Amino acid sequence: MTNVIDVEYKSTGKSLNIDNLGMREMQRKAFQKRNEKYILIKAPPASGKSRALMFIGLDKIYNQGIQKVIVSVPERTIGKSFQKTFLKKNGFFADWDFDEKYDLCTPGDEGKTVLFRNFLNDTSAKILVCTHSTFRRSYNQLNPEIFNNTLVAIDEFHHVSVDEANKLGRVLNTLMKKSNAHIVAMTGSYFRGDSVAVLLPEDEALFKIVTYNYYDQLNGYKYLKTLGIGYHFYQGEYIQAIDEVLDTNKKTIIHIPHTISGESLKDKSREVDGILDVIGEFQNRDKKTGILNIKRKNDGKILKVADLVTDTKDREVTLDFLRSMSKLDDVDIIIAMAMAIEGFDWPYCEHALTIGHRASLTQIIQIIGRATRDSENKTHSQFTNLIVEPDAESNEVIISVNTMLKAISASLLMEQVLAPNVNFKSTKSEKSDDDDVVVKGYKKPSKKVQEIIDTNLNDLKANMLQDTNILKAMTGAVSPEVLNKVMIPEFLQKQHPDLTNEENEQLRQYFILNTQIKAGQIKEKNNTKIITVANQFYNLDELSIDLIDSINPFQKAYEVTSKHINSNLLKAISNIMHSQSNRISMSDGEAILLWKEKIPQFQKENGRLPDINSVNEEEKRMAEAIEYLKRKKREYLKNKKD
Repeated sequence: MTNVIDVEYKSTGKSLNIDNLGMREMQRKAFQKRNEKYILIKAPPASGKSRALMFIGLDKIYNQGIQKVIVSVPERTIGKSFQKTFLKKNGFFADWDFDEKYDLCTPGDEGKTVLFRNFLNDTSAKILVCTHSTFRRSYNQLNPEIFNNTLVAIDEFHHVSVDEANKLGRVLNTLMKKSNAHIVAMTGSYFRGDSVAVLLPEDEALFKIVTYNYYDQLNGYKYLKTLGIGYHFYQGEYIQAIDEVLDTNKKTIIHIPHTISGESLKDKSREVDGILDVIGEFQNRDKKTGILNIKRKNDGKILKVADLVTDTKDREVTLDFLRSMSKLDDVDIIIAMAMAIEGFDWPYCEHALTIGHRASLTQIIQIIGRATRDSENKTHSQFTNLIVEPDAESNEVIISVNTMLKAISASLLMEQVLAPNVNFKSTKSEKSDDDDVVVKGYKKPSKKVQEIIDTNLNDLKANMLQDTNILKAMTGAVSPEVLNKVMIPEFLQKQHPDLTNEENEQLRQYFILNTQIKAGQIKEKNNTKIITVANQFYNLDELSIDLIDSINPFQKAYEVTSKHINSNLLKAISNIMHSQSNRISMSDGEAILLWKEKIPQFQKENGRLPDINSVNEEEKRMAEAIEYLKRKKREYLKNKKD
């Protein structure tokens, strides 16, 4: 198995500490925004979003004139996070308490829209919990005005989008336009996998955003000290390779591929049976819990395995047991497909093993979140993505290569999300902290740019790492200068077209620096501070924007990949990226940069112009730039003549 990233944490306990109101660090940040009409909470799994909503909701009921709180969750298993909670014992002024008949996260759908309507008309009822589907169906039978003076809380908010087909998105839009309802939106990840915006920009501007980053959350735990995120290649059927990455001594949740994915064997029962055979020998199924007892091969220990894939009545029994389990020894391994992802609470989980590529970055983050709860049984958490190695001789190698690159790009994003940030300055000053990094030529962000950095930076990175044009830079198909000076600023301009050229440059610089430099890379050697960027050592006092612009931020991923695949596949990847880059029209910006900076340098060093048939991808791209500019010149002269 190859880890793309390894992150160390200080176990400060800060994110778990509670104040005299019973609030943790993230909850205090959210509660400060309690008087706002629209609040968006972006915080990682296990940071306490559900309780933050309770604090805000109760304050709105008791102090702000709000009459009712409706909590909507994507699936009923998540509803347990919003059950009755005694908050007064830790210092808050009220408990989260409501009539159990208004907990609509129970099995079945019959009668729930009636109960929803009854709740709105029941003057004594204050709190209701339901699924997204129940909320949508009930809302469609009512006038939006009936939600006046109501707080609507939407958990796992990334399920919303502006797409016309997104029913929850339409509900939210009319709720904002046709009622005075307050809204609290909560999500552990604001990244959608389909590149569709969650909210229209004008709607998102109405929300006050509370952000709490993953590093602060994990660094503030008591027990967890390290986290690894990596991938492992396999050939053939994944059942034959799973024993290479499955350690049955660790509490593990295994997510098998969805049946429509290329990695699926198209037979869920055979896949589950194959995994069970790898674990050991089936003994029996516990009738009360639905748990499978498997005798481990090497030592005969009985392992308890939960099967959430096989769709039988036993699965419901198992789900009920998992909702109530509280002991370390209750279960050892969980096998799931589409379940146990969002909001599933198993603090003891040490290893999240995901088979096959997940198109949604949101889902990857949610799955990683299953293993990053703090628990006394673990000091290390691991996420492993078992992905198929492309076959260079296969007709589907292009699809396989793109899938592999997307899987690796997801790991790169998680490196950005889970590692500590540093502050950048253009010069040393008396107010500088030890962790501040001075970069010559750095432009201090304006207030507008700083707001984007504070609330939207990881979203920008997620969108960038889903951009097929930028992904080809991962294989060295474009030079670092083109990527950093042309492609990334063009990408940022599309994302934030309201920025001036100066503001775009400020954002570009911070974006690239933040992507390349993390606090954990700074070390002291022979009384000199050095930093590791793209596996190279640099003197911290000699950093400049020009130096950073010359480094490919994907270099590490490419090097890791290269070590674990054969030369034929590397050649196939190179050919695929080259053919794809030929289909992507070159921008004027890239051509001009190459003509001014890279081509003269190449000609000086080699005594010739770049060759378009070269095996070197960067040289090919320079040659293509020459042809592109020649074509542009011909078009210009023709138009001038006409």
